[in-house]
Amino acid sequence: MGVFRRRSASADTDPATAESASPEATEATQPKGYTPKKGVPTPKRRESEPLPRKPLKAPETRKEAYRAYRERLERQRGRGPASSSALKGVPKDEARYYRQQDMGEARAFARDYVDSRRSASEFFLPFSIVIIALLFINDPLFQVGVAYVAWPLMMVTIVAEGVMTGRTVKRRASEYFPDDPTVKGAGMYAAMRQLQFRRLRLPKPRLKLREDPTPRGVR
Repeated sequence: MGVFRRRSASADTDPATAESASPEATEATQPKGYTPKKGVPTPKRRESEPLPRKPLKAPETRKEAYRAYRERLERQRGRGPASSSALKGVPKDEARYYRQQDMGEARAFARDYVDSRRSASEFFLPFSIVIIALLFINDPLFQVGVAYVAWPLMMVTIVAEGVMTGRTVKRRASEYFPDDPTVKGAGMYAAMRQLQFRRLRLPKPRLKLREDPTPRGVR
């Protein structure tokens, strides 16, 4: 009779053994799209945020908006305005022109060295405009001379002058200020300043033309 039929081996399996089955095997038997329950509840948004958000105060005037834009732009470029401690000895009306890369005795010497002499590099912009204007002259032989003689000669002169100025500034700054960390990069700093008009340079020149750029403590 069916009442006395023997039970199958799968039915005789111990319940403890079934409960101890691996989670991987259990998940494999679940339907597709099944997501197991988490051990802890999902934290609320207020609990996950460390500090409450503060309302942003919008600028009331156009001047404040422009100042906020400049500060944000300087922070993004990583060159914010210099600190008040680093601006000691700088006139108040010129302090706004100083940035972090302008700080240091080596950088000040680089500016003085460039500002105390004339160079062909500071006339790079007008030279370029003149050469572009000369290219519009309807003379093939003249255009070839401008494009393949005048322009390369100007570029070679500017590059050679920048290399010589950068090496001289770095060598002398290392002798005058051996412990100044701003010596690194002083050569490139001087070469880039040399490409600007003297009247448009910032910070403004402190020395006159042909004045000795040697620091006072070294003279």
